[in-house]
Amino acid sequence: MSQPSNFKRFVEVGRVVLLTSGPFSGKIAVIAEIIDHNRAVIDGPLSGVPRQAFPYKHMTLTNIALTKLPRAASTGVVKKQMEAEAVVTKWNNSSWAKKRAAVEARRSLNDFGRFSVMLEKKRRRDTVRKSLKKVKA
Repeated sequence: MSQPSNFKRFVEVGRVVLLTSGPFSGKIAVIAEIIDHNRAVIDGPLSGVPRQAFPYKHMTLTNIALTKLPRAASTGVVKKQMEAEAVVTKWNNSSWAKKRAAVEARRSLNDFGRFSVMLEKKRRRDTVRKSLKKVKA
């Protein structure tokens, strides 16, 4: 009897990846062709990532994958497939992308913005504490 696999995301043609380093860090691309055990050809026509060889250790696999992308598909084919399957919209609506956007927004705050966030957190914490006290009483 075989055991179920723990892995859900595989390196495959059509898999959408998040780039973690380099000038395109934080952008998504699609694996267009697998070169070897260390690198793949990626292409991100809708996110501004040019077609290039990219090492696996500098990308993270996402849950999103293009269903019928042929091997070594050209940039035009990748673009059509990404538009047809609304990959960018799926990515932007994912909780992962939303968390990344929230972290970036938080990092870009100035001193007054951080101060305002602190006051809002205090206000929320106080409201929660008061409502819990009412429920317990």
